[in-house]
Amino acid sequence: MWTEAWTGWYTEFGGPVPYRPAEDLAFSVARFIQKGGSFINYYMYHGGTNFGRTAGGPFIATSYDYDAPLDEYGLLRQPKWGHLKDLHRAIKLCEPALVSGDPTVMRLGNYEEAHVFKYQSGGCAAFLANYNPRSYAKVAFGNMHYNLPPWSISILPDCKNTVYNTARVGAQISRKKMVSVPMRGAFSWQAYNEETASDVDSSFTMVGLLEQINTTRDVSDYLWYTTDIKIDPSEGFLKNGKSPVLTVLSAGHALHVFVNGQLSGSAYGSLEFPKLTFSQGVNLRAGMNEVSLLSIAVGLPNVGPHFETWNAGILGPVTLNGLNEGRRDLSWQKWSYKIGLKGEALNLHSLSGSSSVEWTQGSFVARRQPLTWYKTTFNAPAGNAPLALDMDSMGKGQIWINGQSIGRHWPAYKASGNCGDCNYAGTYDEKKCRTNCGEASQRWYHVPRSWLNPTGNLLVVFEEWGGDPNAISLVRRETDSVCADIYEWQPTLMNYQMQASGKVNKPLRPKVHLECDAGQKISAVEFASFGTPEGVCGSYREGSCHAHHSYDAFNRLCVGQNFCSVTVAPEMFGGDPCPSVMKKLSVEVICS
Repeated sequence: MWTEAWTGWYTEFGGPVPYRPAEDLAFSVARFIQKGGSFINYYMYHGGTNFGRTAGGPFIATSYDYDAPLDEYGLLRQPKWGHLKDLHRAIKLCEPALVSGDPTVMRLGNYEEAHVFKYQSGGCAAFLANYNPRSYAKVAFGNMHYNLPPWSISILPDCKNTVYNTARVGAQISRKKMVSVPMRGAFSWQAYNEETASDVDSSFTMVGLLEQINTTRDVSDYLWYTTDIKIDPSEGFLKNGKSPVLTVLSAGHALHVFVNGQLSGSAYGSLEFPKLTFSQGVNLRAGMNEVSLLSIAVGLPNVGPHFETWNAGILGPVTLNGLNEGRRDLSWQKWSYKIGLKGEALNLHSLSGSSSVEWTQGSFVARRQPLTWYKTTFNAPAGNAPLALDMDSMGKGQIWINGQSIGRHWPAYKASGNCGDCNYAGTYDEKKCRTNCGEASQRWYHVPRSWLNPTGNLLVVFEEWGGDPNAISLVRRETDSVCADIYEWQPTLMNYQMQASGKVNKPLRPKVHLECDAGQKISAVEFASFGTPEGVCGSYREGSCHAHHSYDAFNRLCVGQNFCSVTVAPEMFGGDPCPSVMKKLSVEVICS
């Protein structure tokens, strides 16, 4: 029993977006089945969204897409969905043999072996494996020869005919895009400024610094720590202009520092290192100065050894350097505490709460203003394509629609790490295959259509850092183009079933199947080459061998259709461009 077959990995704020190649996932599952495994639970089979403040970690993003076969929006992720569907159909063909007993294992080479399952009625099913991540293998099994790509398993339901190989993907590849939804005018925003905490509205005061989660009981991500700093008029820095340095040590997860109501700076940790240190010069004046520290939790810990002992919040020390006295420790001063934001207490995200305060509008809606609530209303767009908010222009905060929380947004946290080419072959780990380096870890935030009314939907955004709400847009997710990479004589289930039933007595050529979303049509052939094409979907190029009529069949059979299939055979493309060379077909068509 395999309780968690990982289809990918979660995204963390500040990290790249991980993915797992379909060929490797199929290889892992086939390898488990060939060893006698019987139960597999995919984690995740359907990606999702951590709505509200349910994302844990800390630092796990709002999107929990997980590179799953069904994505966060409920759409098929191709080729992963189709390749796994084909795998399970192939396994199903072997089922009577798989449940009849344990396999016999035969060595076929240094990296190659066969697992053979006998049928009770006679005959057998076989799994031929090549564990070498770098090279092809030609193996002899029965009285036949088989070519096995690197890091792959071939499934033979009758110990003769290959119906499936984990490294030969028959399913189409689908490229998605986010398209702006046409709206009558853009969002028209109103703003309300959150106040920094002051003694007047603090919940309680005590000496010393408190742990955040124990104090807030997780009713809010936010906890204010406020104290006063008295500066003598004789302080040297008032004359020489060298600002004293405020240093704050926090157990996490993010921090905004306000001095006399003005934002001085911010600091934040990461999934690997939640702790943070803020240390920079601050503007202080002679007399009393108010320092308000807004400490922010980014999800409760939910995995790891003794995670119940992990802390959050400002545990100190908090010090001020560069005074006449040298260093002043503020940790054991009197601190005032306030749990949550004023806007949260007023329920500004709800329909009733949002009308309880005066909002500024028009040119008064300040851009790049920290601690600001924004609201607007919009009508639900027509159609049923999945929707999201493009938050690329914003910093960090939270989003609500009709009073329901979409989750935390943090597009200002750019993904750091390596996003090089990723080969499917070889052992998978969560850092092996990643995208989005240098970009927002999460730019788009899923808006369920079931949350929307036909008209007058209330959208509320709380922004901590400062962003430009005028650049927020509603987008829909749809297919941009679909591709296929099919080798000559690539094994297919249809071929096997036709031969096994006696309907044909010679192998059939494979077919390429291309399909756009419902309501879309294939509008153009972006690329087609039968021969030795190179590259991947979205960036194919011709190789040294290319059939010059490769485009013709697709222009004839596919353009204008929602779905089409084309046989991968030389006569479809004007003849064999390079006899005795193993050829494949690569094709990309545009959906619109």
